[in-house]
Amino acid sequence: MFLETFFQNLLNAMQWGSFYALIALGYTMVYGVLLLINFAHGDIFMVGAYTGFFVATLLLGRYAWFSPGLPPALIFGLTVMIAMIITSGVGVAIERVAYRPLRRKGSSRLYVVITALMCGLILENGNLAVLGASRRSFPQLFSNAAHNIAGVTFTNIKVMVILTTVLVFVLLEAIVRRTRIGMAMRAISYDRMAVPLMGIPVDTVIVFTFALGSSLAALAGVLFATAYPVLDPYMGALVGWKAFIAAVLGGIGEIRGAIAGGFLLGFVEIFVAAFFPSTLRDLIAFTILLVFLSIKPMGIFGVARATKI
Repeated sequence: MFLETFFQNLLNAMQWGSFYALIALGYTMVYGVLLLINFAHGDIFMVGAYTGFFVATLLLGRYAWFSPGLPPALIFGLTVMIAMIITSGVGVAIERVAYRPLRRKGSSRLYVVITALMCGLILENGNLAVLGASRRSFPQLFSNAAHNIAGVTFTNIKVMVILTTVLVFVLLEAIVRRTRIGMAMRAISYDRMAVPLMGIPVDTVIVFTFALGSSLAALAGVLFATAYPVLDPYMGALVGWKAFIAAVLGGIGEIRGAIAGGFLLGFVEIFVAAFFPSTLRDLIAFTILLVFLSIKPMGIFGVARATKI
């Protein structure tokens, strides 16, 4: 009985941690290249979920003027792909309009942080003004079949979320470690002043970083909406902040750290809720994380940056 409960909670924690990990990847990629905390990233996750909602509703033929009659698996694939493309455009637009002018003027990081917070508020309240405060139900694209093995219950959606996160991690590691654009990203992270002298287009690399990070937030948004099909304009606020904590916990700036921090935060939250009252979940979970960071302040994979004077 104990083992069944343990493995059930472990599986739930892996699914919950997968959402944190996918969002934390966007935080850590932008920070790794620009040393910038993109606090609007949680709301980009929300934009991705809403974009997926409208795309899925359109492809399912819910509007009388368009009824393509596509199979559910194809609709889900197209929903994810289109949501990632549109949301990456939102991320690039934020970088171009809000962050790039400040970066070129050499503004203080405080101004950049305030700008990031304002971008998040604009996305939240813009959604509220255009679509209203009513919650929306994400359409069911395929049946949520439940399976039971040795007393542990899981669904196809839960398995899909976990496997997708692992696959994204492998692909992202390959991009950063094995491709020219990935080498350029690491070079900018190491010495941003010397990179332009090597002929590397810094703005192009930064745009790619924002596009990739925002597309991962959209992927997390669609998967989250598929597993928990209720959308509201503020859905990205708390999840985004927790994903940022996960990125710091794993060592912000490290892809491995984002994955490890996301899963670790998911494990702590789920297992605390399993053995303590749910009202104490955040209190106990974040107390544990605070103690961990006081012992290892750079996170699991974080490395202190040396500054030459």
